[in-house]
Amino acid sequence: VHVSDSSSCLHGMRCGDGNCVWDSEWCDGVKNCPAGQDEANCVRVRGSNFLLEVYWTETKEWRQVCSEGWSDQQGKASCHDIGYTRDTYFQSGHQRTDSNRGFLSVKLSFNPQSSILQQLTQRLELIKRNSSEASGSQLASVGSWPWQVSLHVAGSHRCGGAIISPRWLITAAHCVSRTSSPADWAVYVGIVDPLGPVFNPAHAVSEIITHEGYNSQTQQNDVALMKLSDPLNTKASSKIRPVCLPNAGLNMTDPGKSWVTYYGPTANRGENSSSLYLKEAPVSLIPSAECNSSEAYSGRISQEMLCATKIEAGATMCNPDSGGPLVSHMDGLWWLMGEGVWGEHCNGQNKPGVYTSIRHHLDWIYYQMQVKMTC
Repeated sequence: VHVSDSSSCLHGMRCGDGNCVWDSEWCDGVKNCPAGQDEANCVRVRGSNFLLEVYWTETKEWRQVCSEGWSDQQGKASCHDIGYTRDTYFQSGHQRTDSNRGFLSVKLSFNPQSSILQQLTQRLELIKRNSSEASGSQLASVGSWPWQVSLHVAGSHRCGGAIISPRWLITAAHCVSRTSSPADWAVYVGIVDPLGPVFNPAHAVSEIITHEGYNSQTQQNDVALMKLSDPLNTKASSKIRPVCLPNAGLNMTDPGKSWVTYYGPTANRGENSSSLYLKEAPVSLIPSAECNSSEAYSGRISQEMLCATKIEAGATMCNPDSGGPLVSHMDGLWWLMGEGVWGEHCNGQNKPGVYTSIRHHLDWIYYQMQVKMTC
């Protein structure tokens, strides 16, 4: 609601061009001022501890900024965006706080002349996705799943996979069994939206190890490792980071909500239908007995497989991508529980998705990594 009185803003805040908007419209993720001044500098301090908060337009909420990697330059930039001069910055030390909304972290690359709003990224490991989110698949934000990789053959996306160390990736055996030469593969990390030739650089593969017990008929032991020619620099970007392997002894009785990520087309972006985007969907793990019922897979699910289904009945979720990770959030960390094998719900049969259990293959994974260790 705009106030016609150009001399004052008794019922709101001034845009800067004579128009006024209500207080509630300032920093709400919607540009109400003609020039967008109401959303241009959404930085504030909160509470008696003066905790720095930034309005994050992607989630439409205020989020606190984590002190990790913080410098005096970022502090001065924050003061400037609030309205103070850079000389008024005073470092008072770190403050402890809990937030159920997640945090923001400063990027490694920093331009002291830019707004602090352009220097931040979501801190993934502290974000807890709540149950009010859409239960069907949705587009993932750039860098939100930093272990996700795209595996290419002849310039086209073939399968998904996950980073488990700077040198090693994990994917499905059926993805690589027919194209087993490392020279035929290129790996792309640090997800870009949409998936396409803008990736830079491509990472070469030095070795592919397919589980010796892989059976293409039963999908038994459908797991493979890829070793990169050169290690990834996981410290250079928050968009490239390994996911944790599910350690022995990890309490898996209540993994909470799990997530699958995969590449697929979208009809809502005005893009060519062949364009692939990273998509995400919340799922829940279901017991093997239920997955082996006559209504589902009639005994085809072995002890080395996991089944997961969409959270709510009627939610649209089809995962046509192979090798993509199934992850769960526990104890503040993301754990790689499985990688995609098949899912007949894509054929309209509404059956659970099937994943190779990473925990079942831990010994095999560690053995291969030890044998092929680079001295």
